[in-house]
Amino acid sequence: MSYADCFAAAVPSANKAGYLRHAEQAAECFKENGALSVTECWGHDVAPGAVTSFPLAVQCAEDETVVVGFVLWPSKQTRDDAWGKIMQDPRMAGPMPFDGKRLIYGGFETLFQK
Repeated sequence: MSYADCFAAAVPSANKAGYLRHAEQAAECFKENGALSVTECWGHDVAPGAVTSFPLAVQCAEDETVVVGFVLWPSKQTRDDAWGKIMQDPRMAGPMPFDGKRLIYGGFETLFQK
């Protein structure tokens, strides 16, 4: 069964183009190392909540936008084998276009896919 890495982050809204460049490079790297697909989503209708919400979760500032994404892998083993190579890839070096301290990230087993 496939495996998914999912994340949410706050990105400076004025840096959308820079984030897109970074995301495209990262997607190439993931796919070269076995990912089936990479999806990145720029927040559009993401309301702040009083108790829980995406903006609260990533401590989104007024001049930032929430992004979410996921990388689909054929298996957890493929993902685990790829991460060492991905972290050594020069495309993944350098400053990130968001505050990594507020990145929410996790790996998930797929329950079903249609």
